[in-house]
Amino acid sequence: MVGLPLNTWLQAGLIFVAVALAAVSLALLLEWVQERGRQRKVVQQLRSFDQTLTEGGGSLFRGAGANASHWAQAIAARTPAFADLQLLLQQTGATWTVEVFVLFSLGLAVAFGLFALLATRIMVVGALAAFLGGILPYLVMRRRRNLRFSAFEEGLPEAIDLLGRAIRAGHPLSSGLQMVADETQEPISSEFRRTFEEQRFGLPFDDAITGLADRITLTDVRILVTAILIQRMVGGNLAEVLDNLASVIRARFTIRRQLRTYTAQGRISGYVLAVLPIAVGTIIFLLNPDYMKLLFTSGIGRFMVVTAGVMQIIGYLWIRKIVNIEI
Repeated sequence: MVGLPLNTWLQAGLIFVAVALAAVSLALLLEWVQERGRQRKVVQQLRSFDQTLTEGGGSLFRGAGANASHWAQAIAARTPAFADLQLLLQQTGATWTVEVFVLFSLGLAVAFGLFALLATRIMVVGALAAFLGGILPYLVMRRRRNLRFSAFEEGLPEAIDLLGRAIRAGHPLSSGLQMVADETQEPISSEFRRTFEEQRFGLPFDDAITGLADRITLTDVRILVTAILIQRMVGGNLAEVLDNLASVIRARFTIRRQLRTYTAQGRISGYVLAVLPIAVGTIIFLLNPDYMKLLFTSGIGRFMVVTAGVMQIIGYLWIRKIVNIEI
């Protein structure tokens, strides 16, 4: 790795860029082809709508995996992890299909792996880089889902208050859902609009409101859905229940912010312990490359680097687990 000519770095960089761009191009091409196929399917369904209503066959409603191909749906039915990936893409609000996501992940894995292998000439480093490139889109999607859920949870008390005021004004619950969809911001508006549209186009209300809890896997949303379903079965003052629920959610926010203040030192310690070995090793490598060269050229050195990396990840996750207190 030390003393490699500039041409080697240039070739590795060009190969990385070429493979990454090829993966993006193939992913975009696949999404375009699938979108055209969905458009043709919708046109065919609309043309046969009268016959469908008469004979009772077919359906214009799309399920959770309708955007996936038949082979992807078959794999998802047998592999829970694959089905979880479909749900993850839905929860992020992304328009990607599972096929596009898998293709993009494989492309990044090949690009990162070839770049690291050509730059370092070390098989272990190339394998680790390929693993990092392959898992990077998944980590980005999880981060995007967490941010979307956080935004949803922050705006949920206002949405519940709006729904309660609509019920007090005499509007039915379905109209209250439409008012929340029209008056709130993303991502609350899109999720409540989907729930309203599903029940308006024929899906039973209980299934539509349960689908909201399935897509947004938050405790507050599950409590909201449970309260609505119980009220529909046994009756009661739903507006008062919604007011109490909004108050409880705001109190949970207050306690959560206090906990983040109390655990700030632990979280900062985790960040420092995770970054410090990497920073110190990089500085030593820049000051005395020959001293650090043994870690990348000898077998025991590579083993120590891999072991240290694994222990660093375990320690960081352990500290994060300790300071992450659920409310």
